[in-house]
Amino acid sequence: MALLEIKNVVKRFGDYTAVNNVSLSVEAGEFFTLLGPSGCGKTTLLRMLAGFEQPDSGQILLDGQDMSQVQPEKRPVHTVFQSYALFPHMTVRENIAFPLKMAKWDKVKIAAQVDELLEDVRLTQFGDRYPHEMSGGQRQRVAIARALVDRPRLLLLDEPLSALDAKLREEMQLELINLQKEVGITFVYVTHDQGEALALSHRIAVMSHGQVEQLDAPETIYSKPKNRFVADFLGQCNVLEGKVKRVDGDTMLVDLKGCGEVRCLTVPDVREGQTGWLALRPEKVKLDKSLPAHNDEAYFKGRVHDCLYLGDVTLYVVEVGEGVMVEAMLPNSIPGVAKFFDDNDIVELAWRFDAGSFLTE
Repeated sequence: MALLEIKNVVKRFGDYTAVNNVSLSVEAGEFFTLLGPSGCGKTTLLRMLAGFEQPDSGQILLDGQDMSQVQPEKRPVHTVFQSYALFPHMTVRENIAFPLKMAKWDKVKIAAQVDELLEDVRLTQFGDRYPHEMSGGQRQRVAIARALVDRPRLLLLDEPLSALDAKLREEMQLELINLQKEVGITFVYVTHDQGEALALSHRIAVMSHGQVEQLDAPETIYSKPKNRFVADFLGQCNVLEGKVKRVDGDTMLVDLKGCGEVRCLTVPDVREGQTGWLALRPEKVKLDKSLPAHNDEAYFKGRVHDCLYLGDVTLYVVEVGEGVMVEAMLPNSIPGVAKFFDDNDIVELAWRFDAGSFLTE
């Protein structure tokens, strides 16, 4: 039995349905992420797990127990907010100890537990400081330590890193991964940041308009998106319109609008004449002045329309015909060279038949 089970949960605010018949399960010890744009229902779902909102229908089960009649403070669940919500008049040690004092723990046990958490979050030397004397990353670690101090069954994290700068956010991502491994507590994490979700999670539920569009491991969602929304939302992706011309067992021939015919992997229940989109990640596209032709690759000539220097890589936008743009991403592997091609350069690009996924919805 899964630690957390969400069964057909619906939540409405007036005429607006924020969460629409969501069902999913989370295993014990899992780092599970709810990912989606603003307004997709992910935070509303998290608030129902915490007990701050009640579902209009459906069930939320924790260790098999229905949580609908359990008050937030009685649930073995804690929440870490973006704002940290630390007590400014308390030291770090006092902030972390607060839940244990409310639970009337023995003072000796409280001190030992707080010392252990300070070590877990690498703040041993900061126990006597106040929140205003610490950096944003340090305050975030205090908030996490306080949420973990009485070892809840479930830790909910609502966009906890969004207020941090990019470098600190990356550092905190690594710390969260290591901390979750050390304490072994199940994390349910809410974010709109695709890179963050891919880096942190064992599994991701991509949400849109109150529904789960796809629930899979990060590598599966990234390389095999279920539909156009997931392909568009998760990272850079070419989404090229096309029509199925012929199905030949494991592969099929697709006529890409404005480009021409390419071969790709067959998808279930596809039929000849069906329209859809080829989802193709830019890093899967080869790009050069001249490329050798291979039978297992799609091949096109085009003109560089634009490029975007991103530091370790450069994204090239190539017009391959009739206004159709294909993005290709190349590593900047030569020191001092920011890009290999200029606007209007004539180039050749190619990709393997199994590099993309054909989407029918």
